[in-house]
Amino acid sequence: MKKLTGLVAMCCLALSLSAQDYVELNYNLKTGSEFTLNQESRSETYMTVQEVVQRTTRDYNNKMSIKVTDAAPGRFTMHWSYTDIKFNFNAKNQNIYVDAKTDHPDEPLQGALKLMLNQPFTVEIQGNGTINKVEGLDQLMEKAAEAFAKLKSDERDAYKKLLKDQFGTDAFRGWLEQLLVIYPVHGIKNGTQWEESVPLRGGLKGRVDLYWNLQHWDGQTAKVNSEGNIKTDRVETFTIEDGIQATAAIEGKLVTNYLILRESGFPSIAVQNTEMNGKYVYLANRKKQLKKDLTVPVRIVTNASYKIKQVK
Repeated sequence: MKKLTGLVAMCCLALSLSAQDYVELNYNLKTGSEFTLNQESRSETYMTVQEVVQRTTRDYNNKMSIKVTDAAPGRFTMHWSYTDIKFNFNAKNQNIYVDAKTDHPDEPLQGALKLMLNQPFTVEIQGNGTINKVEGLDQLMEKAAEAFAKLKSDERDAYKKLLKDQFGTDAFRGWLEQLLVIYPVHGIKNGTQWEESVPLRGGLKGRVDLYWNLQHWDGQTAKVNSEGNIKTDRVETFTIEDGIQATAAIEGKLVTNYLILRESGFPSIAVQNTEMNGKYVYLANRKKQLKKDLTVPVRIVTNASYKIKQVK
């Protein structure tokens, strides 16, 4: 009898230790909770057009506020808003630097970004991190574009495109889908890998296949690594800065390291690196004096870091 009792006790202990090896990760947000997000990133694009290398850089130093307005079972609604935007764009010997809080009367983009500050838009996510919808950004872009009203038609269109490409709904949603971890619906342990596929947004058409791996966890935090395989659709067209239609045959890799706060599910720190290589094919366009299709080798490198802090 004593041997049987001891065996049962050992089995219970083994099951208990086994259960402790597993952790359930998800988003656990409460109505009224508030967070701040700081973004620092730099993106460099190199295009070789007719044997001439053209370099475009985009630098961001942005701050956002996040307020949870509704926390229903398995669904969270939040108001996001920009509280500070510093943006630097450099292309074709033209440099545009904008601090949304500092007046630059000669730079139309400053007025647009200033109109974006402290204007909330809605983001709804599921408990595992899947984004259901982003609403209100299109209206915010229209309001911000009022700053371009006095420009000539072609300048106005160019600024509107720049604003939409960097801050519009598709650009924001694509950025957020690659920042937030989409958690598995079951418990996992160290070394577990899970995956999800999301559309490539913000101009280029294609897919990002994301693979997450749990490296370590304790009662407060979890370390997660992510690798994403990026591949564009070679047939879908998009519009480049000069208004030319093009297709893209580009592949790349996105690597992110997260330190997750288990209390909320948000990353307190995320460090992200992206590199893509391939080619654009500019489609023939007589109005743009492009008599035949032009193949343009492309390399895109982005380094970014994010910090999310709960303030309420």
